[in-house]
Amino acid sequence: MPIRSATRMVSAALTALTALAAGAAAQGTHDPDTLRVALLPDEDAATVIQDNAPLAAHLEEALGRGVEMVVTTDYSSMIEAMRFGRIDVAYFGPVSYTIAKDRVAGGAIDIEPFAARVTDGATTYRSVLIANADAGIAALADVAGSGIDVAFGDPASTSSHYAPRYALLGEGAVAGEDYTPRFTGAHDAVARNVELGNAPIGGLSEPIFERLVERGTIDADRVVVLGHTAALPQYPWVLRTDLTAALQDRIRAAFLDLEAGTAMGDAVLAPFKAEGFAPIDDAAFDVIRDIRRTVQDE
Repeated sequence: MPIRSATRMVSAALTALTALAAGAAAQGTHDPDTLRVALLPDEDAATVIQDNAPLAAHLEEALGRGVEMVVTTDYSSMIEAMRFGRIDVAYFGPVSYTIAKDRVAGGAIDIEPFAARVTDGATTYRSVLIANADAGIAALADVAGSGIDVAFGDPASTSSHYAPRYALLGEGAVAGEDYTPRFTGAHDAVARNVELGNAPIGGLSEPIFERLVERGTIDADRVVVLGHTAALPQYPWVLRTDLTAALQDRIRAAFLDLEAGTAMGDAVLAPFKAEGFAPIDDAAFDVIRDIRRTVQDE
């Protein structure tokens, strides 16, 4: 079960947590006129940019500077863009954050997570594993010995690769022996390929799957939910620690002070299906590091 956190944030406590996180950050000198904010390519890039136009407007107002929203071609290019200082703030997946954190170690730039989405009072989420309705796969255990293809998103995706692959391993299904991984590049492509029968089953983020069904992008009658992964720490918002302390403070506040029920809060939070953002730190992703090691040793 996910660890529950209070849905309603207590203002004084949140301010204290924000100040504590800011105090722990490096004191930098990077103070760009235009802040480059990267978003994961989990869906079509144009859709991601359009959905997050309210976020860009909010950040421009809160930070008093221009904001450029960036959607990279894949997870690896986003990791490298952060590593080489081409972006300033990024919305990473849990696995891609831990990879990026490894890559920047010892370099000129360090990064730290500072906020995570709150949904149903929790800063956790799940992956969902789905099957084509006509594939004859009734349970995850059916994958062992089947020799079928399994659709995943990006190789560095948490909820569309590592987590569902970890769940399959728990049911005795080993990649390369019991099934063949097929990478589609994005969560929506996983769902679409399973719906069309191009892959018997696939794994993707549960919130993204639910959004695709709600929009009618995926016909719910053409897919069957096989199961879910254990709770995972939410996608983190991550910043460069060489940003000035004042700018880091303002970035944190711009996310953590958003309130559902306000015009701006609802507009920004809607694409994330979130109630708000809560503080998070690097230690929350140790479980992700364990999953990475297990899958890589498979």
